[in-house]
Amino acid sequence: MARMPTMPEDHVETAHPSRFNDYDHIAEGYSAENETSLPNAYYERPAMLELAGDVTGRRILDAGCGSGPLFSALRDRGAIVTGIDASAGMLELARRRLGDDADLRVADLAGPLPFPDGAFDDVIASLVLHYLEDWGPTLAELRRVLRPGGRLLVSVDHPFVITLMQHMAGEKPSYFGTRNRIEEWTMGGQTTQMSFWDRPLHAMTEAFTAAGFRISVISEPPFVPEARELFPEEFRKITGTRFLSFLFFVLDAG
Repeated sequence: MARMPTMPEDHVETAHPSRFNDYDHIAEGYSAENETSLPNAYYERPAMLELAGDVTGRRILDAGCGSGPLFSALRDRGAIVTGIDASAGMLELARRRLGDDADLRVADLAGPLPFPDGAFDDVIASLVLHYLEDWGPTLAELRRVLRPGGRLLVSVDHPFVITLMQHMAGEKPSYFGTRNRIEEWTMGGQTTQMSFWDRPLHAMTEAFTAAGFRISVISEPPFVPEARELFPEEFRKITGTRFLSFLFFVLDAG
């Protein structure tokens, strides 16, 4: 989905965090848009599945699973998937999609995770880390629940694109700082305030290595070929051959 910045880069929100990122409030609308949108269905999700490769028999934690589209795709490819999300409303939709036997749990990535050490071969954090101001505790927990040699696959808002969008909107952010960004989303007739923490590439890579991960892949993948025919209006606005909404990482837990 298109996201335009609405706050200057020096804005730091001090209100109670429950005011923001209320996915329960927009669950139905967000899930419907995520299902078929260009950024999610024809760019981010296929790219993440491509990076995951052959997942047959692998124990995978879908961290921030939402209504379960990635969980479903991984399970169809033979993975043993567990999904967590902070939104009970999103998990209710995931349960409808995935069935009562799906392993789905309410859990906040900002806190301890309800799993033993080394429980998973892979963790997939799809478009969730950018909601967190401090990545350190979360990355430490994700590494803890990975077996030695396991993988963490991450996608986040592309920092170059976010900075460019803010400049186009008349703001003057510094790319090199970590800054809060507030957006208003309206989906399914419901509106909520979304809070993101933008950080430059070097801050991301430093957080990964400080948590003990080795960076295996940094990817800026292309959109899937059929997207150009399905979304002709959107592609008239895109220059070049790639759709760089998000940035992807594959990290190895040593």
